[in-house]
Amino acid sequence: MIPKVRRFKRRRMIPLEVRANVRVSPSFSRLTLGGATLAGYSSPGRDHTVRLFFPRTRQAGLWLPSLRNDAWMAETLLQPVSRRPWVRNYTVREHRPDKQELDIEFALHGDQGPASAWAARARPGDPAGIFDEGYSYLPPDGADRQLLVADESALPAVLAILSAAPAALTGNVFLEVPRTADIRPGITCPAGVEVKWLPRDGAGTIPGELALEAVRNTPDLGAPSYAWVAGEAKLATGVRRHLVSERRVEKKDIAFIGYWRHGRSSPG
Repeated sequence: MIPKVRRFKRRRMIPLEVRANVRVSPSFSRLTLGGATLAGYSSPGRDHTVRLFFPRTRQAGLWLPSLRNDAWMAETLLQPVSRRPWVRNYTVREHRPDKQELDIEFALHGDQGPASAWAARARPGDPAGIFDEGYSYLPPDGADRQLLVADESALPAVLAILSAAPAALTGNVFLEVPRTADIRPGITCPAGVEVKWLPRDGAGTIPGELALEAVRNTPDLGAPSYAWVAGEAKLATGVRRHLVSERRVEKKDIAFIGYWRHGRSSPG
């Protein structure tokens, strides 16, 4: 699934360093990245996505591509593994231009993936880098009622979207997280938006299944004029299929993004 994405006209590789690593809840860490290289940088908020570059275990430093277009990927893959960094997509949770820093939140799952392992051990001074990829949350004008659905991988994106949402926004939000302790009380959200947290708490379900069933079993979603769904691939496609066939939502009014696939690791 290839979502519609709005990109910046000018993009550049930005070397940064870790400034702080805070455990937000049992399953999430927030890393603050910063540096003078962020001077003049701007983030549009929403689900603003960046490619995050970070070193592999036992790499002394961080190599970054020199190209400023999509050819960076070929340039990276041509590097030997001893030099090639890990690269993953993440949302800019918050950007503070005055401090030349930004936050990225990680869903932790032990050492099952390189990003989770790196986020768990990252310390101030460790190198990292970002490259802008744009954003896919593009509601049309007048979309005052919306549906947002996410598992833990897309939770930071939805929280960023809600924090900047207009006060008049109404709708439903379904957020699946690993544990009850991962629920964020008092999140910034318009008064007319109903947020439902869905902790798995050890249930042997694939991430995204609880959120998909919750959407299916909610009798009245109020005819959303726009929906944004992201997370495990079956969650994204399942919600879209349900909205189109059962709720008669127009396909053009649904953004659905598979961040990952259960049982498959990302290339790199």
